[in-house]
Amino acid sequence: MTKKYSCPNCAQPSSLDSANSWRPFCSERCRLIDLGEWMNESNKIASTESAEFLEHIPDDEEFRH
Repeated sequence: MTKKYSCPNCAQPSSLDSANSWRPFCSERCRLIDLGEWMNESNKIASTESAEFLEHIPDDEEFRH
């Protein structure tokens, strides 16, 4: 018996076994919606380190010299 989990996108039942090609999502549609949100930067992983890292990246002028 396969345990059902909620799809992270639509909350419909979804299985995590290898028969579900789109796991943890319930369908390809939900997987693509999630991917689109990451690509549009609607989803982000918060980190204080990334803000500090970006402050040290040289701008274009510094690369040219």
